Amino acid sequence: MSRQAKTTYVIPEEYLAFERAAEYKNEYFDGEIYAMVGASRKHNLITLNIGGELRAQLKGRDCEGYVSDMRVRIPTANVYTYPDVVVVCGEPQFEDDYVDTLLNPTLIVEVLSKSTATYDRMEKFSFYRSVASVAECLLVAQTEHRVERYTRRADESWVLTDFRTLEGTIELASIQCSLAMREIYDKVTLA
Repeated sequence: MSRQAKTTYVIPEEYLAFERAAEYKNEYFDGEIYAMVGASRKHNLITLNIGGELRAQLKGRDCEGYVSDMRVRIPTANVYTYPDVVVVCGEPQFEDDYVDTLLNPTLIVEVLSKSTATYDRMEKFSFYRSVASVAECLLVAQTEHRVERYTRRADESWVLTDFRTLEGTIELASIQCSLAMREIYDKVTLA
């Protein structure tokens, strides 16, 4: 999704009040609000494919998955963001009684858009890594068959595994699920 600056400096409480009344999604980055512009057809297909596959595998387990609309707070960076897919295992922790801002995600998935790919890969991924509960992140391309899986190791370093064929299967140890590349890209036509 694209993002466009919305306002000047606001504190997190002002952002949350604004966001909860807004008709569209906005992310918050250290005092600034960014309107989230709509996603492409490919972006939506990939997001739904991943969410659907994970939902089926998480049934009856102590994990919850959310697609697109669960806000995540990154306190170390003063950021509120909307991952494309987020999974939490164990008891979800929320910022307040509105239960709309998750504090302890386990897996975060971002589908890369042309307009936000650099931000998602660099800054946003750095923010996600600063959240202690995040064990894995996926960065999913929509212009090629490519998924980058980043896994947190015990020593707090991150390991990249790059998937580039439709024959691959991504094992998500943090949530005990797997994603077949063919399922991620089902109905997605690449140029």
